[in-house]
Amino acid sequence: MGRATERRRVLRIRGGAASHRADTLVAEEPMEIRLNGRPLAITMRTPGDDFALATGFLVSEGVLAAAHEVANVVYCAGATADDGNTYNVVDVTLARGVPVPDISLERNVYTSSSCGLCGKASLDAVRTTTRLPIADSGQPWLTPELLAVLPERLRAGQAVFDRTGGLHAAALFSADGELLDVREDVGRHNAVDKLVGRALRDGLLPLADRILMVSGRASFELAQKAVMAGIPVLAAVSAPSSLAVDLARESGLTLVGFLRGDSMNVYAGEDRIVLASDRAH
Repeated sequence: MGRATERRRVLRIRGGAASHRADTLVAEEPMEIRLNGRPLAITMRTPGDDFALATGFLVSEGVLAAAHEVANVVYCAGATADDGNTYNVVDVTLARGVPVPDISLERNVYTSSSCGLCGKASLDAVRTTTRLPIADSGQPWLTPELLAVLPERLRAGQAVFDRTGGLHAAALFSADGELLDVREDVGRHNAVDKLVGRALRDGLLPLADRILMVSGRASFELAQKAVMAGIPVLAAVSAPSSLAVDLARESGLTLVGFLRGDSMNVYAGEDRIVLASDRAH
């Protein structure tokens, strides 16, 4: 689509000297997600990977768990009064026989780039039961040395951030630290949905042997999105919230925060971590 960035004229002041110039900004536009033709949610996002965003969102809502459950995903024509297509309305049609959830004000009505749960009508609507439970960890397999290299590899994959400085990112890594996919968006929850939606399309769910790395903090919503996709490890460069830690401990998710170089805090799921003291025996 080529709409991830836009140019705006700005007054630049450096060391007392002023000049006008064009600046590259990250684009932010609303996107309406429809399910079988009926409005379900509106999210503020960076255009791009919109079909993945829509289907990933439906995974996080417990509607989808496999690619065959999707019959079609399209942009809706006639989204404006003059029947033009803004490419800001996406309709997901479920395959025959897939249960259609109750679409009401109890569902997400509006999700901002900073808060994907703001549209929930009640706290009871926040928690969603996963169809893809996280597998038991078995033997420890995750080393601090492997975790330590993830932030740099995530940062190296942020192409749009390099031009704007205004995007969050989420990345999927293999169990041995290989960068498999990275997505950027003004909302980190959208970036995760884009990752999960692409994995759904490729038939990879549940992501039982993957590591999810996010820029910024680890909120409850990001932890829930990891759980809904069956991802066993969530790592973040900043702090988790208390509710994210509680959910991680309840669901068997390994939650790592303040991941910066060889320094990190493991808040839940430490049974997957291989410590130096363990290797000494």
